[in-house]
Amino acid sequence: QVQLVESGGGLAQPGGSLRISCAASGSMPMINLMGWYRQAPGKQREMVALISNGGSTNYADSVKGRFTISRDNAKNTVYLQMNSLKSEDTAVYYCKLVPGGYWGQGTQVTVSS
Repeated sequence: QVQLVESGGGLAQPGGSLRISCAASGSMPMINLMGWYRQAPGKQREMVALISNGGSTNYADSVKGRFTISRDNAKNTVYLQMNSLKSEDTAVYYCKLVPGGYWGQGTQVTVSS
C-alpha cells in the first residue's frame, strides 16, 4: 500500500506562483510514474504533468512553459512549480502514482484577484 499526501495549495493572484508537493509513503514500486492531475468544478479530471523516476516528463499543452514538475526520489516526493498562474488553473490538484493507481486526497489551488 502507498499513501500520497499533497500540500502547498492555496490562493494566488493571476500571474503569481505556487508550489505544491506530494509525499509518498509505503511500499513504492521500483519503477514508477508520479504525476499531477486537476479537476475544476463541473469538468473532468485532466492530466497536468507526469514524471518518471528516471526524470522523463510530460505536460499538458495548457501548462507547458508555465509549470514544472520535479521529484526527489530519496524523499519519494514530487513537486509542481506553477508560474504565471491563470484563473483557469483554479482546480483541485491530485497527485497520482502508477503502477497501482494511487491517488492523494487533493489540494485546492485558487487563482483569483
